Amino acid sequence: MKKIVLLIIDGLGDRPISQLGDKTPLEAAETPNLDYLAQQGTCGLILPSEKKPTSEGAHVALFGYNKHFLGRGPYEAAGIGMKLRQGDVALRVNFATINNNKIVDRRAGRIEKTEALAKALDNITIKGVKFLIEKSFGHRAVLVLRGKNLSAKIKGNDSHKTGVKSRKIVAENKAAKFTAEVLNEFIEKSHEILSKQALNKKRALPANYLLVRGPGKLKSVPSFKEKYGLKAACVAGGGLYKGIASILGMDVLKIKGATGMKNTDLRAKFAAVKRALKKYNFIFCHIKATDTFGHDGDFLNKRKFIAKIDKEIKCLLNEKALLVVTADHCTPCVLKDHSADPIPLLTYGNGQDVIKEFSEKACLKGGLGKIEQAKLMNVILK
Repeated sequence: MKKIVLLIIDGLGDRPISQLGDKTPLEAAETPNLDYLAQQGTCGLILPSEKKPTSEGAHVALFGYNKHFLGRGPYEAAGIGMKLRQGDVALRVNFATINNNKIVDRRAGRIEKTEALAKALDNITIKGVKFLIEKSFGHRAVLVLRGKNLSAKIKGNDSHKTGVKSRKIVAENKAAKFTAEVLNEFIEKSHEILSKQALNKKRALPANYLLVRGPGKLKSVPSFKEKYGLKAACVAGGGLYKGIASILGMDVLKIKGATGMKNTDLRAKFAAVKRALKKYNFIFCHIKATDTFGHDGDFLNKRKFIAKIDKEIKCLLNEKALLVVTADHCTPCVLKDHSADPIPLLTYGNGQDVIKEFSEKACLKGGLGKIEQAKLMNVILK
């Protein structure tokens, strides 16, 4: 069986930007190697599985696990090594800045050193429910509720907006009312504790509030090996992506310098992929920063980072493997958010069409056509 590398360049797709000559960051970037792969391979577009794409939903769809979606929390927990128990509810957390009950910054100035803040909130118990919190990467953390009669049927307090009042956790049904109640109490208590931390008193944007979303419970799912017969490995820096891979039974490789952030070591990641091809049939490699630049509206650095990826991917060009390059979703700089735009896709190592470059427009004319996100693995395996 041919070996497969699936490279997910998070948020890669974009929309034309006037400052780039009405080109997207991908079109404007210097990408001789990606263009070569497109010229020697086959291209197309992926249609997102969600109307409002999420990173977790998109990745689960890319791997063909739509029917086994757990909610983001359990994936985040698995990604940082938190061990969940039956009945635990896990949520994704942002350390945020609040002032006069209004959200000032959803990421507290993209704070990174939050270990002391998480420690100050860990192991609080409210009405028999223990709250466990651990730092993820950057401004993110994972919160686990452990106790009896807990439900994941709740809506988080993150409106994804700034300048608005913080909102309460809401139960989606009667069985979740207790969970919403104790979580709201924890959010209030954590705000009091965080506001008193020495670290926050020094910051212009103090990390004094928790925004939570993506509640879920762990349940068993068929492994990637059981589903596809492939021995798989994951090369990633972000906790979510390592968590999804871990729950699917992939081996998550430890890569020094793989941070999941703008400073990630791309060369180390691609070298790890090259080494992994000797042992594994399938390698999932995730690169995050393109999405981060999209959320920041930073089209110049998104273009520059795409060029960096292109430079480092050269080491894979002569490998005897099917190389698949795409994204989980588009993150247009003009929106500073995910969009449901079609996602560029190229495959190299099995056929050739007439495409001359790797871009959103060029892929529209590719021989692979338009593919539903949840059917990508079927296309790859064929």
